[in-house]
Amino acid sequence: MHAIRKKNKEVHLSLINKKPHVVLIENDIDVQLRIKTFLESKNYQVSIFSNTDTILKACQEFGNSWDVVLGDVEFPEICGEILLGEIKNLWPDLPIILITVPNAADTAIEIVRKGAYDFLVKPIHLSQLLLAVERALHLNNIQSDLDKLRELIKSGPSAVFGVIGRSPKFLATLDVAKRVAKSNSNIFISGESGTGKEVFAKLIHNEGKRAKGPFVAINCSAIPENLLESELFGHAKGSFTGAHEKRIGLFEEAENGTLFLDEIGDLSLSLQAKLLRVLQEKKIKRVGENQFRDINARIISATHKNLSESIKTDTFREDLFYRLSVIPLVIPPLRERIEDILPLAESFLKRFSLENTSSVKSFSKDAIKYMLENQWRGNVRELENAVERAVVLACESQITVKDFSMSLIENNSPATTKVNSDGVNRFIFTFDTELPTAEQVMQQYMEFAVDFNGGARDRTAKQIGVDRKTLYKRLRPEADASLIN
Repeated sequence: MHAIRKKNKEVHLSLINKKPHVVLIENDIDVQLRIKTFLESKNYQVSIFSNTDTILKACQEFGNSWDVVLGDVEFPEICGEILLGEIKNLWPDLPIILITVPNAADTAIEIVRKGAYDFLVKPIHLSQLLLAVERALHLNNIQSDLDKLRELIKSGPSAVFGVIGRSPKFLATLDVAKRVAKSNSNIFISGESGTGKEVFAKLIHNEGKRAKGPFVAINCSAIPENLLESELFGHAKGSFTGAHEKRIGLFEEAENGTLFLDEIGDLSLSLQAKLLRVLQEKKIKRVGENQFRDINARIISATHKNLSESIKTDTFREDLFYRLSVIPLVIPPLRERIEDILPLAESFLKRFSLENTSSVKSFSKDAIKYMLENQWRGNVRELENAVERAVVLACESQITVKDFSMSLIENNSPATTKVNSDGVNRFIFTFDTELPTAEQVMQQYMEFAVDFNGGARDRTAKQIGVDRKTLYKRLRPEADASLIN
């Protein structure tokens, strides 16, 4: 029976996005017509059964495509309780609403106790029937989401916070993160772009004493230098052009919580000096004010850069580095923890299938082989993006290696990526009647290059010879929306 259910589930997954399917079990022709006409006017698909054998056969074969069953308790061929019990055995999660007459209400109540969703007493008020159907559908959706959440929780408490893995290197890093979470010490997280530095920062915040306080994050490379000081410390009204109102900074917003300073290695030397003073004195001064204000925020900082090299070249202050890295935490790249690829991919698959109402449920053997052998230069972020694209593009219930390569097919944008027979990625810029400007070509090329590198902006900037901040500013918001650190 389980094999039959699984087979039919795959056959009928295409029905997910169709009208809600209500099955009516009723032998009174007048009642059939009345309910069918009414529900169809409300955009429901309605199937009617009045023969016991037909009902059970259809339920066994197609029950997975049904959303709600409306069943008459007083069915002549077989006891309604037995009939609806058989349906419940086949599809335990299928909501059943009973239709009964007043003198059979006790029987209906007993069936509800055994698992039916609700019952209606004849004569049926159509508005009441519609409400019962809508509530049953809503409850079923909630139950489905709850089941998926339970599966996620079974993966382990770290999965709830988005930190997933089982390799020795990962587990060692996770152990350190959990042990230091209870302290108030500053934590410095290092690792390549896309390894999940902000995810670890959130885990530390959620596991620590400040979990009830705010978690405030800022990417120091994403804010122009002349505005970053105001973002961090706040400003007084009129302190500079455009400062029409006073504003508190992120240090104050993170009061009694955590301030996550991402890409700290991109701070200018002048801001490094001011940040060092804040860390030493636990006080900040808004731009344009002389008053110092006490702060109480835990600082977690992160960078993809090798700050030891930056210190040698005098682009990062050594004293600030030691203030920030009271507890250093190094996240290994994905290529050094192969055992984590499948758990991560499966987690992404569940999430994106749910978000996109997709029928995709698993990976094929060739897709698994592809993921395990890929270098994932963009680390977890690149894997996440690849799985999301594959979920959206997949035509079957199982992702194949072809679905990963489909993320590189030609699209409708002016700049496209093609994979030739030699396996080499090609950047192609197409145009109609007018030549594109150099600005347009550069814009599209930057987006192509970032996608080619799995979202790793620093490596992309070095490869194409532009400043990292320039690259960040030039990316379209939608092109950069999926980039995480």
